[in-house]
Amino acid sequence: MNAAHQHPTYCGLVLRALARFPERVAFQTAERPVRYAEAADFIGRAQAVLQTAGLQRGQRVALLSANRWDSWCAGVAAQALGAVVTSLHPLGALDAHLYQLADAEASLLIVDAHGFGARGGELAARCPGLQVLTLGPADYGRDLLRLAEAHGTARALDLSQASGIATLNYTGGTTGQPKGVVKTSAANALMSLTVMAEFELPRRPSFLAVAPISHVTGTNVLPVLCKGGTVHLLDRFDPERLLATIARERINFALMVPTMVYVLLDHPGLGKHDLSSLELVLYGASPMSPARLGEALERIGPVFSQLYGQSECYPIAALPKADHDPARPHLLAACGFASAACEVALLDDQLQPVPQGEAGEICVRGGMVMAEYWRQPERTAEALAGGWLHTGDVARRDEEGRLYIVDRKKDMVVSGGFNVYPREVEDVLSSHPAVAQAAVIGVPDAKWGEAVKAVVVLRPGQQVEAETLMALVRERKGALHAPKQLVFAEALPQTALGKIDKKALRAQEWAGSGRNVA
Repeated sequence: MNAAHQHPTYCGLVLRALARFPERVAFQTAERPVRYAEAADFIGRAQAVLQTAGLQRGQRVALLSANRWDSWCAGVAAQALGAVVTSLHPLGALDAHLYQLADAEASLLIVDAHGFGARGGELAARCPGLQVLTLGPADYGRDLLRLAEAHGTARALDLSQASGIATLNYTGGTTGQPKGVVKTSAANALMSLTVMAEFELPRRPSFLAVAPISHVTGTNVLPVLCKGGTVHLLDRFDPERLLATIARERINFALMVPTMVYVLLDHPGLGKHDLSSLELVLYGASPMSPARLGEALERIGPVFSQLYGQSECYPIAALPKADHDPARPHLLAACGFASAACEVALLDDQLQPVPQGEAGEICVRGGMVMAEYWRQPERTAEALAGGWLHTGDVARRDEEGRLYIVDRKKDMVVSGGFNVYPREVEDVLSSHPAVAQAAVIGVPDAKWGEAVKAVVVLRPGQQVEAETLMALVRERKGALHAPKQLVFAEALPQTALGKIDKKALRAQEWAGSGRNVA
């Protein structure tokens, strides 16, 4: 047997799932249901259009879309022809989109004309060599939907290879210029099978996709389809609409970033909607305050499970619902047990395992790990040194095997020669009932080199003195961890992926210091 066909491809899994449940609803949109058979047929017709457009194996196809079923299927169609898909973040700036298109050397762009018509026009004008297909009519490019409709029915093909490059996902850029993460079709297939096997998905999921399916939310689409479930698509995060959709559609599965959960907890309508259908709420992408997580368990229910991973490898670990136990509050700080699909170790700077209970960098190897950073051999060699993916996250492991992330290595504050992990300070600050969110960074200090500074967002209608919060940290963690400065803000800057943008916070503080804060 050809080695290229010894492992399942991502697209092969998609097409088999769609063929298994032809009459079930695969996607529920605001306008209508889309059945499995219709989705499979559209993939085939989209492939015919792409082939007519001259798409070749290995070419990069960029996608810019809101949460649409046809854009997801168009991405599958391109991958199944052997092309490489790179998704532009819906919240990304024009310069970020232009950078990604240029860095990936994309030859084709597929644009959601309804949601991103203006941005698509800007990109088409600024990239004259780029071929553009639109989902819906626009005054530029060619309408993929009209062309697919004119083609009639077509059987979808999987010409992808397990070892071939399938996706080029760009990192969030919180620590510098975004990097293109190269993943093979086999790696993406293993990721989907691992999500299905190790996450506590309902027997027949009714999945609410509210964050962009072009990114981590989209990793649940194929597992849901493999289990014969339905993906309910929302085009944006609106707390009232989200709550109403859960109640109306009897949603049993959702994924949210912590900031979304915080907004729901602070939303006055939370208690007015029936959320009893929920069986699983996955959360991840950034740390969640244990105090606010405890509040979520009390007010929404024992349905939360944490996921941990990154663009370079996903999933790495998960904390099951059973460990979200208010009677064992220390477990709420854990990110979970390592996935069985990859090898996870806590290593020191010499690539040696750290003693039990001590902090080390989370390092991973296995079939889900990226192949490389796109055309960046030096960064690839650094990230994959010694045959391990170096995540940049520092963690401890308890005696039962759970990982507890201490912080990002690059976020660590070195004050007076001692290491301070911002997350530990943030968790203490967030435990105060008046605090909604907190971010901790290191700032220039003539005496200590760096000093701990906290930026705090209060809950609506709440007040607390800065000194009270600083004293709370001093009491819980000691004087070394206590912020030397604490300021209040209306909101914290966020990246397009919904993470707190500490790079932006540090840049404000270190401007003019001569230090590189990337």
